[in-house]
Amino acid sequence: MGDRGASAAPAARGRADRRATDRSDAGAVAVTARGRAVAIDLGERRIGVAVCDSARTLASPRTTVNRTGDRQRDLVTLVGLALEEEATVVVVGHPLSLDGSRGKAAAAAEDEAAALGEALASYGVAVELFDERLTTVTAERSLRAGGRGGRERRKVIDRSAAAVLLQAWIDAQGEAG
Repeated sequence: MGDRGASAAPAARGRADRRATDRSDAGAVAVTARGRAVAIDLGERRIGVAVCDSARTLASPRTTVNRTGDRQRDLVTLVGLALEEEATVVVVGHPLSLDGSRGKAAAAAEDEAAALGEALASYGVAVELFDERLTTVTAERSLRAGGRGGRERRKVIDRSAAAVLLQAWIDAQGEAG
């Protein structure tokens, strides 16, 4: 999967470069109101990825990326996936503690989101952190209710959690707008 994402980046570059973006006097890219969003649920061993339609109404699980142990290589894979999906925004799960405090996992997610933001900035793709508390629990319950066995659940839990995260983000955008 990692190699596919890396090779997809140059092919998708042209599509991303053609996307219109607005720049303020400060040079910041304004986030477009519509367009595909990609969510990533960062884990120590795996990264769940989900996508939504361009109208931002429905999130769907996309894939699970196995961590390689090389942060830069994982970053290239995620950039490739975002460009392949023609994303205008990447939503990164922010694993806050239940009381809302930041722990080690939240700080690590912030660091990865910042690196991803730097890598995607030249393509006009925004990166946002979004509270992911209980997304894995929600995904696990949903998969269990759908009759998925333990081994089968483990294969899809990360991408399912990313879909729960993305759907929550989509719903929050509707509430804010």
